Amino acid sequence: MRILAVSDVPAKKFYDYYTPGALDGYELILACGDLRRTYLEFLVTMAHCPVIYVRGNHDDEFLTAPPEGCTCAEDQIIVHNGVRILGLGGSYRYRPGECMYTERQMARRIRRLTWQLHRHKGFDILLTHAPIRGLNDFDTLSHRGFMCFGPLLDKYKPRYHVHGHIHRTYGHDIPQIDHYGDTTVVNAFEYCEIEF
Repeated sequence: MRILAVSDVPAKKFYDYYTPGALDGYELILACGDLRRTYLEFLVTMAHCPVIYVRGNHDDEFLTAPPEGCTCAEDQIIVHNGVRILGLGGSYRYRPGECMYTERQMARRIRRLTWQLHRHKGFDILLTHAPIRGLNDFDTLSHRGFMCFGPLLDKYKPRYHVHGHIHRTYGHDIPQIDHYGDTTVVNAFEYCEIEF
């Protein structure tokens, strides 16, 4: 399965300079947050595949006006063509906002997924906005990852963890692809192609 992962800023290739057919061949689009509603609606209209998304720390408006035609994966496992996608959006809390969480709040969200994780026998892709703590995140609260993602990846060993939030323009040494144990970690800033 050919997957397009997007996050944080619209990819000019698929929006400003879009040419007919540019999205052909993708079987799934994963959106990791902080993307405008109009961009996600454009993608789902032009692509011949679903757009599954989680919310970023700037996506509070999606709570009342979600992008039309797209599927929200927050706090659930979505199965597409046999691929199990677990969604946990939002960032580390650094100011008031609906899509930001403390470490304790994110850990509670994960605990509430116990039955779904058991029923689906785990998951294949962890779709988040924030990264895991200690892997290409920063010490500042606004760009800190979540420690509780570590035990989740350790236990279920998904093939991919796809996240956004850490803009690769923040520094020349921020990788797009990294690894955490058996899991390939993808920073989807702007866009990244994944083969599943």
